[in-house]
Amino acid sequence: MRDLSTKWWARPLASRFRLIVSGSKDGKPDWVASIAEGDDEGLFGPDSAVWKIHGSLSTLVGGIRALLLQAAHPAARSGVIEHSRYESDPLGRLAGTTRWLTLTTFASKSVIKREAARVNAMHKVVQGEFLDQSGQSKPYRASDHRYLLWVHCAFTDSFLKSYQALEPGIRPNFGDLTSLEGEQLADAYVREWALSAFPLGLTDAPKTLFDLEETVEDFRKTELQVDENGKKVVDFILNPPFSRVGKFFYSILAGAAISTLDPRDRELLGLKRPRTINLKLSKLSLKILSSVLGHRSPSERVARTRIEDFSR
Repeated sequence: MRDLSTKWWARPLASRFRLIVSGSKDGKPDWVASIAEGDDEGLFGPDSAVWKIHGSLSTLVGGIRALLLQAAHPAARSGVIEHSRYESDPLGRLAGTTRWLTLTTFASKSVIKREAARVNAMHKVVQGEFLDQSGQSKPYRASDHRYLLWVHCAFTDSFLKSYQALEPGIRPNFGDLTSLEGEQLADAYVREWALSAFPLGLTDAPKTLFDLEETVEDFRKTELQVDENGKKVVDFILNPPFSRVGKFFYSILAGAAISTLDPRDRELLGLKRPRTINLKLSKLSLKILSSVLGHRSPSERVARTRIEDFSR
């Protein structure tokens, strides 16, 4: 579908969407300016699997999927319930996550280091207790290895699986993206995105798709469980306080996120597999949205300009 972002009628739609996701109508909140800083590609670069996957609107589905998976871990779930504003300010929390993900993907190494320091400072106060699979009370801290590992794996698995399920219907044959596909792309993405965890203190994130799936399986067997609080978090994730139109669009994306979950994770979360039509509707919705927004995000365009400037 051709680029519709310059059409007068598309601009209000694009502004509203960008406000929800990033907190800014033009998709350029104050922190986007920092992407122009520095004289290196950052951790990845234009030819990376990370740029290819994170430049896709399938990340909208991947984000919902990642939140659902995180809710399946009692420590991560307790951290969200006790230390985040997910109920009182869900859009603010979304904008905060968008900031970290976008800067880590597109910014220079010095900016990524600065952003990681900000996130690590926030993590210092995230601590408390949770009930494990056996019902025993255990302490948690956001800086704990297993906590960081689960959140990283939930993100990595979700963004990858959502891309694989949806991207072919959103931007077929778009631009000068890397030619990596299939298992080769999956391994490259897992290996590259592991670098994003280093500044947060996680140095042994999975480096291959096989290792990622083995790690997730280990969590399933030993740590994942959903109690009544978990069900409330899942319900909130699937029914956020959006407008009627926003809820309709969100329900399509949420259905796609649920469709891409492992059947065992759906069962654990108390979710039924949506009809196949959800994936088809999500592909169509994201294809239209990509055309309305423009096929490259403002953040990616700023990053490309930075890289072109220092490469001359």
